[in-house]
Amino acid sequence: MVKIVSMITIKSPFTSAYLRFLQLAKVVQALPDGQAMDANEEALLQAVVLRWYEFKPMTVREAIALAELGSPATLHKRISRLREKDMLSTLSLEGDRRAKFLIPTQRTLDYFEHLGQTMQQAEQNLPT
Repeated sequence: MVKIVSMITIKSPFTSAYLRFLQLAKVVQALPDGQAMDANEEALLQAVVLRWYEFKPMTVREAIALAELGSPATLHKRISRLREKDMLSTLSLEGDRRAKFLIPTQRTLDYFEHLGQTMQQAEQNLPT
């Protein structure tokens, strides 16, 4: 087995801060019960929650049309997995059950709270 040792030292405090942030984010990205989200689920969740945050909740139909995140069938599976993990919920408007809106659960908001705290912690460690 070959051991590779890098002779590069990190001189930039910003590079160090970002790498520390990645380490912290990796720790908190695991869900509390040990389940994990893959990068694709994370991207879909972020897209859905961002729209919700902007007061324009995304429908399931809109979510499965996000071609940059996958095919409609794949996105539907990811939505189902996020619902099984209690990260997304659906809401239908009274009188119109055709459109189902995707909304974050409290678990998702708690998850983003942890990520936000991690970002703030990494920012506070930046040298001035």
